[in-house]
Amino acid sequence: MLQVAVVGSGPSGVYTAQGLVQQGQVPEVRVDVLDRLPCPYGLVRYGVAPDHEKIKSLQNNLRTVLEHERVRFLGGVLVGPDGLSAARLRELYHAVVYCVGAATDRHLGVPGEELPGSWSATEFVSWYSAHPDSLSDGFVVGARAAVVIGVGNVAVDVTRMLARGTAELSPTDMPQAALAALADSRVREIQMVGRRGPSQARFTTKELRELGGLPDTEVVVDPAELALDPAYADPSALPAAQRRNVEVLRGWAERPRPSGSRRIRLRFFLRPVELLPDGGRVGAVRFERTLPDGRGGVTGTGRFEDIEAQLVLRSVGYRGVPLEGLPFDTGLGTVPHLAGRVLRDGSVSPGEYVAGWIKRGPTGVIGTNRPCAKETVTSLLEDAPTLARRDVLPDPLAALRAEGLHPVEWEGWQAIERAEAALGASLGRHVVKLPDWQSLLEAAQAQGAP
Repeated sequence: MLQVAVVGSGPSGVYTAQGLVQQGQVPEVRVDVLDRLPCPYGLVRYGVAPDHEKIKSLQNNLRTVLEHERVRFLGGVLVGPDGLSAARLRELYHAVVYCVGAATDRHLGVPGEELPGSWSATEFVSWYSAHPDSLSDGFVVGARAAVVIGVGNVAVDVTRMLARGTAELSPTDMPQAALAALADSRVREIQMVGRRGPSQARFTTKELRELGGLPDTEVVVDPAELALDPAYADPSALPAAQRRNVEVLRGWAERPRPSGSRRIRLRFFLRPVELLPDGGRVGAVRFERTLPDGRGGVTGTGRFEDIEAQLVLRSVGYRGVPLEGLPFDTGLGTVPHLAGRVLRDGSVSPGEYVAGWIKRGPTGVIGTNRPCAKETVTSLLEDAPTLARRDVLPDPLAALRAEGLHPVEWEGWQAIERAEAALGASLGRHVVKLPDWQSLLEAAQAQGAP
């Protein structure tokens, strides 16, 4: 029996586990899926917007894998500093696959970025998704106007959450404190701003169109800004996704403006250069007008515009962080690899693998993780005959417990699910997420978890 540890229970980790246990080769494989959190599913649980029920339903597919007889979920297991080391994992398992994603945000690198009221979009998402590491609930307090910097799907998500009403958010699994805070929010003006043009925006058309369907919300697009994009007048040569985006934006720019108590402005060709303080907090963002440079980028014009904002959400991408005990390419923010095999000083490191964002960088959608995981699984299975010759303990979990770890197993996760259902019922809602470490671990331990 080949013993494999998969570190990370998001889509890339679960697809890796699925590929390993569903293959028909010999030897047979048993997989322990380790996660720092007591809950599985990674960004499907803690990154997908709560009003995107169809995407969140992917959890049902991931659940099927984690309930496989040769797959074991071990939550609450920290890998790295103050936890299991990479060297110890290699002692316990024939192979280890790291599927840990990209754990930090890119920065704007402009003055004022750290002012109170300026947050990464990831911090905001973690708050309304009930990530137990989320520390703040003051995002919208005192804010009248918000600026979202970035034009990708995460930027669209946080913009939409700021504009949603209580009636639309209450049926979701959003934690109660976040729901109450957004219900009391006085944010009425939201500007989503990109430094390049509409034909280069990273959002998908489906996400973009959702903004136009929000109740009591008008969407405003400046046709003069759209016209700065050379592809705007004739988008026929663009790839299909970008062409559809331009067509949606053109429709909004040309139609009569609807009314609404909230307004979303989509802005283009504006580059943030400074966050301006007001009373010790952010009060506005200064942007420089940009123009296409003819090579796919933009150039500054020396003309500036200040946009009022007591809340700034920065959504300019993610970046991988080094994993203790593993090599790391600081330029790419990934672990060096060859078809998923970890490379140390240019040579394959036996028994160590990567999949997901830590392998390829923060690109693609959830489904992109399938072929990525398949490539890594293929490499691991090719190496399996050699890997299986090394003796390891028959049950790594026993060793983990002997070392003082108390993983949350699948029964503990099911207990958390029951507790979240009970919480929702008590609030007159559906399932409501438990928002902090203490409540999650108490739920897991109090209802039969080992």
